[in-house]
Amino acid sequence: MQRLLLAATLALAAGAHARSALVDDGRLLNARSDASNWLTYGRDYSNQRFSPLTQVNVSNVAKLAPAWSYRSGIESTFQASPIVVDGVMFVSLPFNHVVALDARTGNQLWRYQHQRRTDKMCCGPANRGVAVAYEKVFIGTVDARLVALDQRDGSIVWDVPLVEDVDGSAEKLEQLAADDPLRKSRVTGTTGVGASMAPLVVNGKVVIGITGVGYGLHLDSERDGAPLGAVVGFAGQTQRAGFYAAFDVNTGKRVWQFDSTPESGWEGQFRETTPDGEKLERDIAAERAALAKHPDAARRGGGSAWTTPAFDARTNTLFVGVGNPSPQMDDVTRPGDNLYTVSLVALDADSGRLKWYYQVVPHDLWGYDVASPPVLLDVVKGYDSIPALAHAGKTGWLYVLDRRDGSLLYKSEEFVPHSNTFRRPIPEGIEITPGGAGGANWSPVSFDPRSGLAYVAALHWPMRYTVKEIPATADRPAVRYTSLAPTDGPRWGLLSAIDTQAGGRIKWQVKTDAPLVGGVLATAGNLLFMGEGSGRFNAYDARNGKLLWQFDCAAGVNAPPVTYEVDGRQYVAVAAGGNQLFGFKQGDTIQVFALPR
Repeated sequence: MQRLLLAATLALAAGAHARSALVDDGRLLNARSDASNWLTYGRDYSNQRFSPLTQVNVSNVAKLAPAWSYRSGIESTFQASPIVVDGVMFVSLPFNHVVALDARTGNQLWRYQHQRRTDKMCCGPANRGVAVAYEKVFIGTVDARLVALDQRDGSIVWDVPLVEDVDGSAEKLEQLAADDPLRKSRVTGTTGVGASMAPLVVNGKVVIGITGVGYGLHLDSERDGAPLGAVVGFAGQTQRAGFYAAFDVNTGKRVWQFDSTPESGWEGQFRETTPDGEKLERDIAAERAALAKHPDAARRGGGSAWTTPAFDARTNTLFVGVGNPSPQMDDVTRPGDNLYTVSLVALDADSGRLKWYYQVVPHDLWGYDVASPPVLLDVVKGYDSIPALAHAGKTGWLYVLDRRDGSLLYKSEEFVPHSNTFRRPIPEGIEITPGGAGGANWSPVSFDPRSGLAYVAALHWPMRYTVKEIPATADRPAVRYTSLAPTDGPRWGLLSAIDTQAGGRIKWQVKTDAPLVGGVLATAGNLLFMGEGSGRFNAYDARNGKLLWQFDCAAGVNAPPVTYEVDGRQYVAVAAGGNQLFGFKQGDTIQVFALPR
């Protein structure tokens, strides 16, 4: 009976594969015109997450109902964005298991069970998605591997390490003074190496980056089900630099690698302001004096890769985001601007060669990673149409750059409140807004090219930044650390529609009870879909923010929705599995909706 069931499952998978056309570079380049499918993380290389489907629209979305659901059996932080290819949905589950599902019914076609090479995970169990191309399904793993699976049955085609040593090093909390409140905290994340971003296939290569290299320690809350307790960075706690790399789709051979920190010039210009003019509270004289003491800081400088790149085929350019420097928040051992951390970076897609960079925050002390995927769009200025790049920052602004040279065109109106932004941590603690969670966290933006509106899901979550220096004793070395912790004050979410053709003016905003993390989806039906940590999955009128429909998914909806069409029927799909760091209820469901037949 088991053999018969296995044979039937493989037959279903083979049948679905037979109906599927090859996803190659040509098909990926034309993904924008492929309305029925969702072929890459951002639907196409622009990362606009905008669908031209209109069957579900403002006039009938109130009738939207569950079509099917899939329970994975793994209740854990669930951040994946599904890929849909010719009637088959591919989804990465927490801990890097992968399933292929019939996109009409949710029936499982195959399932890959990932075997980790270490029990230690730097950055939690979540994965943000797979890439599908050349009859393979690609996934980056929590144990820093890139795995290629057979698209037909989920068997391993090749499996290569991104790095050899995945375990990081972190100061032990036992080194803290006995009366230090952090001493007995439980560590849930630390410095190490993993991969959580969805890969991108470009020009016959799989592009992916590593995470964890800029981490401090993530400390659990004292209360079950509550958000994280604190993030801590220790002076001198470093491991290595991050990178993006490209691998041959057929062999897994590494083709090129771009390191997040340069071999020379890491100190930059010692900028006193951000490129857009915001004052940074830095002690430039002290940094210059410390430079000679830390000549090799860049080699362990951090710069995680959290986000799937965008790709401009006309110029053969990849646009990537780089995370915070290491040590996180504590800066005494990393003088200078710490290039290319907290930056948007343009790379040649064939060689990985640097074309330009824009450092959003030089010498970051606040955890303002470039975490949300960059989005390609055009900005009309007079009679000119400027090829542009937009990024929703943890800093609470949308940055719009000229993607030809990385120059700033403008930054938007603030989409979250600001207070004490870019102030240094102090011994008694200082409350800073936005805190290290954002602003806009990793949540992807949607962009409607018809209206020029960019839709950003964000959070107002003030955090308290504290620095402590503990002198050495006979049995303990000196310790310095910087921590950020959530305050007891109010926090909420903000969904914003930002007019990219009007200099970043906010057209409308919707406030939610809890911080927003997960991302949005815009469609030509004038709809905007977004989930909340409460479990609510919402549809709004994209033109004015009016709530039109809502469904309770029973677990936090903290993943980006997608939409697709099979046999003339439009579906909307989203993962509902919550988020531990934000204290949102966890679950194990992929929930799919459609209009009643």
